[in-house]
Amino acid sequence: MKIATFNINDINKRLQNLLAWLGKASPDVVSLQELKTEQRSFPAYALQNLGYKAIWHGERSWNGVAILARDCEPVLTRSELPGNPDDRQARYIEAAVNGVLITSLYLPNGNPQPGPKFEYKLAWFERLIAHADGLIKAGVPVVLGGDYNVVPTVQDIYPTRSLDKNALIQPESRRAYARLLSQGWTDSLRALQPKGPLWTFWDYKRERWPADKGMRLDHLLLAPDLAARLTGGGVDKWVRGEENASDHAPTWIDLDL
Repeated sequence: MKIATFNINDINKRLQNLLAWLGKASPDVVSLQELKTEQRSFPAYALQNLGYKAIWHGERSWNGVAILARDCEPVLTRSELPGNPDDRQARYIEAAVNGVLITSLYLPNGNPQPGPKFEYKLAWFERLIAHADGLIKAGVPVVLGGDYNVVPTVQDIYPTRSLDKNALIQPESRRAYARLLSQGWTDSLRALQPKGPLWTFWDYKRERWPADKGMRLDHLLLAPDLAARLTGGGVDKWVRGEENASDHAPTWIDLDL
């Protein structure tokens, strides 16, 4: 099973980019983030023409998450992260696909920090940690995929001091990610490539894409029973270089199921 996560950064604006990548890469399952479209405007028909059925949680102008499955129907298990019934932001969705539980999560950015946006980020992270702990303890085969808006370590970002105050690299953000991993999750891309750059995001600003000044924000975490089935993975960097591209590139893994 080939499983990918991709922050599409406006699915209708970049639909042709998405369709071109799907046609070339042929993933079995895709977690999408930052749809930036309301529920009724999701391009389900265009995806169906490529053989992908979808579930999604849209939000007008902002956020939005989806899960696509090729030649099968993803079975919705959850459309929001538990822990705060007043939180209406479309940042989490979960589905069963061929016996594996797949998530698409879009963790809050948290900038500027300090401030309420960073506090929301950390509170959302705590809810994710609590929910993920329940999944681990249930022994469910889970791929916890999405845009975490966290650069886990210094090797996951190009050398710079210009982002020292950015919420993505704050000690609190990194500690929360480390606590999540400590439950037993495997950071699949780092398991495959322990050292060196694994950029998944290049800012539109300051020519960071041409200069390859990127960072790793998009992660696919594996529950223990799936970690042993990891056979490959990578980042489809070429997608970031296409016209009208998202500022993220698709990140993917192969599991021998």
